[in-house]
Amino acid sequence: MKRLHVNIDHCATIRQARGTSYPDPVWAAAQAELAGAHGITAHLREDRRHIQDRDMRLLRQTVRTVLNMEMAATEEMIALALELKPEIVTLVPERREERTTEGGLDLKATGLGKAVERLKSRGIIVSLFIDPDTALMNSASEIGADMIELHTGDYCEASSPGARDLQLDRLTAAAAAAEESGLRVAAGHGLDYPNVVPVAAIPQVEELNIGHAIIARAIFSGLDLAVRDMLALIDGE
Repeated sequence: MKRLHVNIDHCATIRQARGTSYPDPVWAAAQAELAGAHGITAHLREDRRHIQDRDMRLLRQTVRTVLNMEMAATEEMIALALELKPEIVTLVPERREERTTEGGLDLKATGLGKAVERLKSRGIIVSLFIDPDTALMNSASEIGADMIELHTGDYCEASSPGARDLQLDRLTAAAAAAEESGLRVAAGHGLDYPNVVPVAAIPQVEELNIGHAIIARAIFSGLDLAVRDMLALIDGE
């Protein structure tokens, strides 16, 4: 069975737009779990544009499945992760001016290996968000990562069926290379109800991180049904 981790960042985006206490992403996480989500993902950005420290602390207390903390490999974030001990930390690149994460990590970045080592020393599973390039998989393994999350943005944004097929081939090859390097494989970024099935069908992909599409559909259908609809798609029902 493929696992669905629901990213609740954009519930917090709506809250932050008006500076209110609602909608509460912690409540959203609980409802997503009740609907069958296998995990909760939250990206605590350095600029705190959506998820806040308060949210991460409460999520750590309340999530009953798996908590995946997305974050940059900065000293501030590493210290917080070591304190909270989420089941998974996914290290991602960040630029303050970007609307959303624009690409994968630079695996040659100074200190990345040390960050992975520190997180793993506390029993935290470490995943690296990287582009679907087969040449990167061995490097991710050498750094010490347990998992990689394949950046699916180019696949999701492809402008034609042919271009989409080429990007799917890249994802498929990268997933196979990751497995050969001893890495577990997740995928995410831009996945939606119309495009998720081919990615979920890649044999090595065991986990999908999806947020914006689920929160957007929840506005019209409710979060429970939005999560259940996505689960049905990734399970091939």
